[in-house]
Amino acid sequence: MSEREKITIENIVASTSLAEHLDLSRIALALDGSEYEPEQFPGLIYRLQEPKTAVLIFRSGKVNCTGAKNLANVKLTIDTIIQKLKKAGIEVYDNPEIIVQNIVAVYDLEAKLNLTDIAMSLGLENVEYEPEQFPGLVYRVEEPKVVLLLFGSGKVVCTGAKEESEIEQAVVKVKKELQKVGLI
Repeated sequence: MSEREKITIENIVASTSLAEHLDLSRIALALDGSEYEPEQFPGLIYRLQEPKTAVLIFRSGKVNCTGAKNLANVKLTIDTIIQKLKKAGIEVYDNPEIIVQNIVAVYDLEAKLNLTDIAMSLGLENVEYEPEQFPGLVYRVEEPKVVLLLFGSGKVVCTGAKEESEIEQAVVKVKKELQKVGLI
């Protein structure tokens, strides 16, 4: 099994722009089940069941999509919103550019980790480890620019990636570094 196959994407956050300006009150009426309480939050929240995602729609026309587990579902979510808005007579862009903001993924090193030893060996400039505050070790990888959270169980959470390949690069990198110093 390759490293890529052992990585599980948990969440993709992406953004796009659907228009110069959107009337959220009108959209709230058009999208059944949407949540819009401007005194609580400036955006409209709309959840899809398939794929299981949520979008935040703002007056500025900006849209954030969250909850997708792959890029195809991000695209499908945005396309679904566009179709529903057009059907309701709301003018929106046809094929907006979608920008991935963050990918969160999980990986298992399949070994127990001594986080104190790892903190010492990975170099203090890129590591935060305060077990009284948080049970994981925070490792900031420079290239690719992601953050890895390492846990004693061997589980690793990767956040900050913009592409799936960056997750794989970071996992391979940390694995090699830990093998080099004999910690896995």
